[in-house]
Amino acid sequence: MADDCFAHPRLAAIYDPLDPDRSDLDAYLRIAEEFEARRVLDIGCGTGVFALLLADRGIEVVGVDPALASVDVARAKPGSERVRWIRGDATDLPPLRVDVATMTANVAQAIADPQTWRTTLRGAYEALRPGGLLVFETRDPARRAWEEWTRENSYRMTEIPGVGFVESWVQLIEVSWPLVTFRWTYGFAADGQVLTSDSTLRFREREEVERDLIAHGYVVDDVRDAPDRPGREFVFLARRP
Repeated sequence: MADDCFAHPRLAAIYDPLDPDRSDLDAYLRIAEEFEARRVLDIGCGTGVFALLLADRGIEVVGVDPALASVDVARAKPGSERVRWIRGDATDLPPLRVDVATMTANVAQAIADPQTWRTTLRGAYEALRPGGLLVFETRDPARRAWEEWTRENSYRMTEIPGVGFVESWVQLIEVSWPLVTFRWTYGFAADGQVLTSDSTLRFREREEVERDLIAHGYVVDDVRDAPDRPGREFVFLARRP
């Protein structure tokens, strides 16, 4: 099940305006260029920001996401006809042979259920051509990022064209290791509606992720730092032999 911030139509529609800085995607674009990718699978594509950046570069893209509201937002964007959009997950894919499969931002950690994580790794593996790369990030648990998830650190009021002012903030709900649950709250000034979205992330140690990848047939080629968040993230490059 997708979180409400992706699955609720009113929240999916404001997701991009509330998070306009996607410089975190630059590293993924560089990896796609470094690997000379011609075909990319974007797992957990959300509202399609990364898929469309790839399509702008002439790359053939398949974007898959379980949240229909987010996929609908992606499909409504200029240039969306260049991307093949699928509502579902990595187990719902047609036969593919992509050069690179990606899970950007929180996607890998949002797959909190161990069985779903295993089927995702297997689905990505089957979609890759021999020699293809799976690329994703996960936060370093040692940095304890959840300690910063407070209303004081996150509160903002955003004016969104056609929507009006929206206030938003995040707060930590529970740490039940290795799961961390938090809640985003959104208040719409236009009509007073308040919506919330709860999310749970699974924090995995680097060694655990490497074991999972190897168990599913991957070769771990590299584990990099996220250039825009040095020391906070592991970026995995895992190859299908």
